[in-house]
Formats: sequence, structure tokens, C-alpha cells
Amino acid sequence: MSGRRRRTPVLAARQHRSGTILTGIVVLALAAAWAAQHAMAASHYEDRTASRLSLVWLALFFVFLAQTLMYHLERPRRLTPRLSRQLDELHVSILVPVYNEDPGYLKLGLESFLRQTRLPNSVHIVDDGSTSSDYADVRAWWHRAAAEAGVTSTWQRVPNGGKRHAQAHAVRVSPEADIYITCDSDSCFAPNAVAEALAPFTRPRVQSVAGIVIATNNRANLFARITDLWFTTTQLVDRSGQSAVGAVMVNSGPLAAYRAGIIRDNLGSYLNETFMGRPVMFSDDSLLTLYAQERGLTVQQPSAVVFTAMPEKWSHFSRMYLRWMRGSTIRSVWRMRYLSMARPAFWLHMLRWFQMFLVQMVTVWLLFVEPIAFDNLPPATMLWVPFLIGWAQGLRYLGVIRSDERIRSRALTWLLMPLAIVMAWTVLRWLRWYGIATCARTGWGTRQNGAEVSLGGTTPIAANVAPPVAKLYDMDDESVLQVGAPLR
Repeated sequence: MSGRRRRTPVLAARQHRSGTILTGIVVLALAAAWAAQHAMAASHYEDRTASRLSLVWLALFFVFLAQTLMYHLERPRRLTPRLSRQLDELHVSILVPVYNEDPGYLKLGLESFLRQTRLPNSVHIVDDGSTSSDYADVRAWWHRAAAEAGVTSTWQRVPNGGKRHAQAHAVRVSPEADIYITCDSDSCFAPNAVAEALAPFTRPRVQSVAGIVIATNNRANLFARITDLWFTTTQLVDRSGQSAVGAVMVNSGPLAAYRAGIIRDNLGSYLNETFMGRPVMFSDDSLLTLYAQERGLTVQQPSAVVFTAMPEKWSHFSRMYLRWMRGSTIRSVWRMRYLSMARPAFWLHMLRWFQMFLVQMVTVWLLFVEPIAFDNLPPATMLWVPFLIGWAQGLRYLGVIRSDERIRSRALTWLLMPLAIVMAWTVLRWLRWYGIATCARTGWGTRQNGAEVSLGGTTPIAANVAPPVAKLYDMDDESVLQVGAPLR
């Protein structure tokens, strides 16, 4: 067996750009346009109705076209040796709030920090009054491992005050930090995640950097596959388009980096946010992103990848999604109130609301108004349009190459896109509007009774943490498929 095959398993991933994927997107987009044209031509709408709908379809087409062009303009920031030396001088602190996390996922994530090609200078863990475990074994192991790797570390246990207050405890014991990296307690960084997340900071105007989040447990069941497909595609389509103009709206909790002043200078308002007289306990990542937008550019670095535990049950996912939609509504109010109209993020935010309302109006018109008022049913070919567009955008999902999964398994997940679209157009659409209507419910709502996802036996956990090396994996080598979880 070669030395490479004997290495300790490491979860790694990278984004692969190719003309094949771009060609596929163009072909499927054209097919979607043909289906839409055919559906309109085959319909029996009267001339005035067809004229009105043509304007709506034209508007939606241009929004889709602009979005497609924007996410293809995103490029990861590349480092030169000189810029790398500048970044090496920065003090990088990772903030890790922990509350009722599965000990296996927590240890997996902490191990990943010590495997980085660019080690963090310090890691600060805050147990926010967990009731399911005291993490004594993980804590004892971590102190030894961090000391051996030369990484400064603190571990605090504080009364439960919420994620923001846990992060604040970590900020207060790391006044020397130049960059704060926020993560979740189940975040597992790819080996080059820290180095890649730092790269955009070579541009002085960049204030925050979002990583790409993919599921650790993406093959746990059908629901986990669909969730991973939907979430990854959203990041590489919507957020990549925003990043192209330096206007990422929301950084993801599992991996985001900020200039330290963004968090320190706004810590008071961050901890004391209220909405309709109630303290806001969620939407922390979007609030930090808003602070960063007020000062400069917010970007995504698609080469900075983090693995996280996705919901495996509908009850867990629905509560998480409702929390996102309520937080999104609150954050929209703050963007309209505080974000300058000179910022691209302001107009992208307005465009998103315009698109959402327009799509909702078209859906109601085609499915209810036309059949009831005009006795015109939408042609069956119209149903192919969202599926073709979804498959076209979902090709971005296939561009993420993982060390623990073969391409045929990812292709199988990609074929599930119709299920993801049906879920988005039905249940998630109603949850979105319900979340908007109930945005005053500002409690967290998950993990109150312990971790909702536990680490399975197929995910790799190293018994001992190897010292950091320049490169732990070669994503272009077929042997990488032997590294990681057993392949099935």
C-alpha cells in the first residue's frame, strides 16, 4: 500500500470549473426557454391575456439571465507568495460556540482546525450551558492536541445566553485577533479552508468572506441528499452572483471570516438586537454580514469549503427553515432602513423581493385565475420549465468534488432535482410566507433537548491528529477516493 493510502482519513472538497458544465447549463437553459415558448404558443389564452403574460415572462427571463451571468463571473481570490506572507502576519482566531452538540461532530470539527495548511493562531470554544454533555473527554483531548500543534486555545463554560453571547465571550478573550472566523460546533473544515478564507482579505475593501457549506451526512437518507443539493446549489448560484459584485447578503454560520473590527465595534448592538420589542436570538450571521456591508465588500470564496451536519428529519429542517425565513424578514427591514442605496447589496435585496413577488403572482395567475376566470388550464409543457432550469443550475452541484464520494453518487443526487423543486414550490413556499407572517417569534427553536443529528459510523474520525503539512490530499489523483468514509 502506498504512503498516500495509509494517511489518516481527511474530509476534503474543491470546486471544479469546466467547459462541460457551462455547456450543459447553456443547453438546458435554452431547452427551458424553448419549453416556455412552446407552452405560450400552445396555450389558448386570449390576445390581451397573452400580452400581459409575455411581459411577465420577459421580466423573469431577464432576471434569470442576469443571475446566470453574475454567478459565472465569480472567481476565487488567488494568492501570490508575497500576499501569502502578508496574510501569515495576521492573527486569526476561530470562535466556536457549543450548545448540546453531538460530541463526535464536535471532535471532528476541532480536529479539522489542527489539520489546516494555514493553522489558526488561536481557537476559542465556549460551551453555552449545554445540558446534554459536559464534553470532558473532548475537552481534555483538545487541550493536549492544541498545545502539541502550537495553537493557543481557551475553553469556557458559561450560563446559557444564546449563540451571540457565546461568541462574545470568545471575542473578549481574543483582543489580539485581526481576523475572526465564525463557525458552528459541527463544522469540519477542509484542510485548506482557513488559507482560502483569508485570501480575499488581500483586498483592503473586503470586510467579510463566506465559505461554501456542504453536508457531512449527505448520504444519510433521501431527505439529506435533497437538502444538500438544494443548499449547495443555492450558494453556487444565488450567493455566487452576489459575490461577483461584492454584495453577499448572508454569510453561512459553518464558515465565515470577518475583519476583527466588524465584530468588536458592533458587539453591543449585536448582543442587544430587538425586533418589535423582543430580543432576536437568531439570524446572527446575516447581522454580521450587514455590519460588513456597511463598511465595504462582502464576498464568497468558493474554494473555502466546510462540511456540516444537515437535518435528516423533516421536523428538524422545518424548524431551521422557519428560523431562517423569520430572520430573513427581520434582516430585510434593517437593510431597507440602514443600508445605503449606493451599495449593490441594497438593490440586490430589492431585486430579490421583486422576483419573489413576481413569481408568486405568476403562479397564482396560472394555477387559479386563468382556470377559474377564463377556463384556461396551463399547458402540461409548462411544468418542464422549472425542472429544466433547476437541472441546469444544479450542474453547479456536480462541480463540487469530494474526497469521500464518487461522481456517480453525486450524479444520482443531481437527478433528484425535481423533488427539490417540488418541495421548494409547495411546502417551502408556504413555510416562507408563514415565516414572514410570524417573524416576531424570535426564539431559536432547535437543539433544546440535545443534538438532533449524531455522527454516523461511516464518517472518518482520526484517532490522532497529525501535525499540519503543506498538502494532505491531491484532489486530481484517483487515489483520493480511497481517503475518507467507506464508499458504498
